[in-house]
Amino acid sequence: MKEQAKQTFGELVERFRYNIDVYKKSAYNETQVRREFIDPFFEALGWDVSNKQGYAEQYKEVILEDTIKVGGSTRAPDYSFRIGGQRKFFVEAKKPAVNIKEDVSPSYQLRRYAWSAKLPLSVVTDFEELSVFDCRLKPSPNDKSSVGRIAYFTFDQYLDKFDELYDVFSKEAVLKGSFDRYAQSTKGKKGTAEVDSEFLKEIESWRELLAKNIALRNPDVSIHELNYAVQKIIDRIIFLRICEDRAIEPYGQLQTKAESGDVYTHLLNHFKLAESKYDSGIFDFDTDRITPGLRIDDRVLKTIIQSLYYPKSPYEFSVLGVEILGNVYEQFLGKVIRLTAGHQAKVETKPEVKKAGGGDYTPPDIVDYIVKNTVGEFVGGETPDELAGL
Repeated sequence: MKEQAKQTFGELVERFRYNIDVYKKSAYNETQVRREFIDPFFEALGWDVSNKQGYAEQYKEVILEDTIKVGGSTRAPDYSFRIGGQRKFFVEAKKPAVNIKEDVSPSYQLRRYAWSAKLPLSVVTDFEELSVFDCRLKPSPNDKSSVGRIAYFTFDQYLDKFDELYDVFSKEAVLKGSFDRYAQSTKGKKGTAEVDSEFLKEIESWRELLAKNIALRNPDVSIHELNYAVQKIIDRIIFLRICEDRAIEPYGQLQTKAESGDVYTHLLNHFKLAESKYDSGIFDFDTDRITPGLRIDDRVLKTIIQSLYYPKSPYEFSVLGVEILGNVYEQFLGKVIRLTAGHQAKVETKPEVKKAGGGDYTPPDIVDYIVKNTVGEFVGGETPDELAGL
């Protein structure tokens, strides 16, 4: 299989070299280079890119995403390579007219996806060039294109560097653990930051901003009302922002509200529309008698919302896993807002959390095991309609 893969690499390289002038023209697009070069490149490495085995969606080895441009960035990574339904690495494809080595946009875009999904390594390529990135470094729009790049190849090096590529990115190498060992060996200390700890810091800063402003502008608000309001507003903003990146809501709606005057009034109207659409406790204004009557300064809400969008935001919510959000919220809920005698808001760790020395989130593999061996046995093989009748 390895020799056959090398032969295929050779054929692809020769074809690209022979017609390079045509491929480098802007008319030769991303869809073409994917079909003619990138797909067969990874198929040679043993991946079932086109799902010839006919696996169900959740078991496909490679998930192909449509390239939808929104806000200057691509909505989802072009390829997600998986083993047993779990992501191992992303590949972002560009047309050969793009300068992969020097252009900042492709590397930042890829690193946002992979960092948000907690993937250690990922790849951006136009076949002419291929860059491998350590995606444990928190991405910043001010980063140079070289930040996090740990390997770089041009197409005419693929045969000379074949073993290096095959022994890390082939399906066989991933199954044997070579990919994970390579990821561990390339892990750097400087600048690494886990997405859950960074997102926790982010929403904790929002809590403090909101709490102080609500306490200042609403002198009659109680401690209970303040905690309730801050939590509800953050929940609603995050929920709708995730919906935007997952194409459930139109992209940029919250951003539009933040750019208008009287931001909170526009946000409330947006939240009330969501109430009728989602029928969720997050937007239940029959029981929520607190948030509609609040006054909140525009600058506070603009600061929060603008930090959630490209290019300022390092987060890509379409790939941010539920276990990451669960971990963040479990830690976030370990603190509470109190009011001083002068009606100023202060955020403190809950006494029970402080006494316990913090909180721990249950790892997803343990959750999967528990669910599989409890609820899974009860509902196994049943369709959603059948379960609804239980």
